[in-house]
Amino acid sequence: MLLSPASDVNASSTVVIYSGGMDSFTVLHRAIQEGLNVHALSFDYGQRHARELVTAREVCRQLKVPHQVVDIRAIHGLIDNSALTNSSIAMPEGDYAADNLRATVVPNRNMILLSLAIAKAVNIGASRVDYGAHGGDHILYPDCRPEFVDAMNHVSGIANFEPVLIHAPYLKSTKADILRDGLAMGLDYRHTWTCYEGRTLACGKCGSCLERLAAFTANHATDPLEYEHSTAQVTS
Repeated sequence: MLLSPASDVNASSTVVIYSGGMDSFTVLHRAIQEGLNVHALSFDYGQRHARELVTAREVCRQLKVPHQVVDIRAIHGLIDNSALTNSSIAMPEGDYAADNLRATVVPNRNMILLSLAIAKAVNIGASRVDYGAHGGDHILYPDCRPEFVDAMNHVSGIANFEPVLIHAPYLKSTKADILRDGLAMGLDYRHTWTCYEGRTLACGKCGSCLERLAAFTANHATDPLEYEHSTAQVTS
């Protein structure tokens, strides 16, 4: 299910950093349910594949949500020491853990994306920026920690004459919590892409796939995406 955005142009506005993955998909719909005037913002920073961006475009088209994809591939040479931005680096497999998935950290990514999203918010008069950092990311991604969000909120409050709130509604939630919230909203997660690989089917082996599948298992639900390996779907 895709939720229709608010039609009231006088409603409060927010800029949602929307990657096309399940976390930002849930954040997007949560903002819509709040009755906010939502502006979706995606970024092409030279990531390993564009499947999420294609998915994001289609969702926003269906929702009739204003959507902008910002091409910042010029910075690729500054952030290419990551398996997510450099296809010559092997993509690690297995569950999220600091020892085997450090290669997926993109240097300073959220600070860059949040800075640009704040600029857009100021430019259009939006009072908020939403993004989908969650508790499960804290061990691996420094720019998803509560301390980072607090610090960015402080900077955001003084960097412009119009303060913009950084809203991370799932900052202390798990992936399973996010999915539970989305399922309660009636969301259809076939309209998302999570896999670190960009093949026809999700691989079912990378940390992102495994975390997604574990979230569905925790919610006694079946992932609507198809996986390359039939054993990827785990039910309980």
